[in-house]
Amino acid sequence: MRHQKKGRKLGVNPSHRKAMLRNLAANLIEHKRIKTTDSRAKALRTFIEPLITKAKKGDLNSIRQVEKKLSKKNVVQTLVHDIAPVYAERNGGYTRIIKLGFRDNDRASVSLIELVDYDSVDSAEVVKASE
Repeated sequence: MRHQKKGRKLGVNPSHRKAMLRNLAANLIEHKRIKTTDSRAKALRTFIEPLITKAKKGDLNSIRQVEKKLSKKNVVQTLVHDIAPVYAERNGGYTRIIKLGFRDNDRASVSLIELVDYDSVDSAEVVKASE
């Protein structure tokens, strides 16, 4: 029985699941929105929202905790310096999942997961690039 067991198995072994969530999170931070299956999007939401909350603090210990989950240094820097300040006033709910329907080849339900203030994050990058 799965009493008190949280999280989704996603049909893969634990090391594959950990690597997959890290890669999905890195791609979401890099591209601000990604298209994936419903179950992966829901698992990604529970993985990335605590990371954004920790990145909002911005102190050294929080950054190290985020680096423990995300192995790419440039992704961590993007999260801490570009994305986290946008959500400084928000207490959670940083991501949005939009259901897109079903994939043609295997009929898997597909969703779009994106950062909620997607436009303002892009405009912050444009402003930073122009300075």
